[in-house]
Amino acid sequence: MTMRLTEILAALRDARVECVVVGGVAANVHGSPRITADVDICYDPAPENLERLARLLAGWHAYLRGVEPGLPFTLDPRTLRTAPVMTLVTDVGDVDIMDRVAGVGDYPAVKAASVETRVTGVPARILALDALIAAKRAAGRRKDRQDLIELEALKEARRKRGL
Repeated sequence: MTMRLTEILAALRDARVECVVVGGVAANVHGSPRITADVDICYDPAPENLERLARLLAGWHAYLRGVEPGLPFTLDPRTLRTAPVMTLVTDVGDVDIMDRVAGVGDYPAVKAASVETRVTGVPARILALDALIAAKRAAGRRKDRQDLIELEALKEARRKRGL
């Protein structure tokens, strides 16, 4: 399934889900040409936000990615509280959700390390470049180490331009 980024971001905004876009989409906004097939978000774990997020994901028929279809799975606020990191397949594309980001911290720290911008025309919060670099460094996966080279180069190019 193709990720429908604009639809995902607009639905999150319309549902009033407090979240920050992290990962590949955030890297793209900062200038990375890296191709990503999912949307990664860090969400506020406040009870009312969990309700809104669970309702939205249920409407998208979210299911655990990589798990055999048909197994019992209920996506509700309790599930979000007890499994704070999930990789999901949905009707609108793959969505990874988490309540904290390694190298940055819990949602309040992630929000503080984010910037407001427009992504495909939709207002959204994304992880700022320095925080994204810290997150990639903390994750330490091979693809993250490759992204670090590019993100550090983007940061240096901005510094040289006085941004």
